[in-house]
Amino acid sequence: MASVPYMLRTRDWYEAQGYERPYHWAHFEKVPFRAAAKPLSECRVAIVTTAGQLDGDDRPVLPKRVYSHPTATPPDDFYTQDLAWDREATHLDDRSSFLPIEQLEEQAAAGRIGSLAPRFHGVPTEYSQRRTLEIDAPDVLTRLREDEADVALLVPL
Repeated sequence: MASVPYMLRTRDWYEAQGYERPYHWAHFEKVPFRAAAKPLSECRVAIVTTAGQLDGDDRPVLPKRVYSHPTATPPDDFYTQDLAWDREATHLDDRSSFLPIEQLEEQAAAGRIGSLAPRFHGVPTEYSQRRTLEIDAPDVLTRLREDEADVALLVPL
């Protein structure tokens, strides 16, 4: 199976939409990541996913905004229809593939991680570098700190 030429396809899509400039990929010389201050077996792990929320009528929650939800009661379905992925090669029927709550609970029970955070956080794909840096990332960081998370597992869709 060949890999999907994601970057080329994105550039082609932007060009086909009539944008004056090609898509500009985010690039940073320095990244704000650091090693954990304690062993993973002592860390509280939080999940951050890009899956969007559905309301009670199975419609997307709009406008897309950062949200938090208890890990003890995850929803069965998420809004993903506006995202692009190879729908012939994969599917989203396996929630654990983008929200691995059960797997992290198993790791906590086995002593590999300290615990699972009480909430997971969603950052629905917005495609705005400015919004991500100025609004969404600080919002998620605040929520992670409220949950006393030591580590964030980023699971994009």
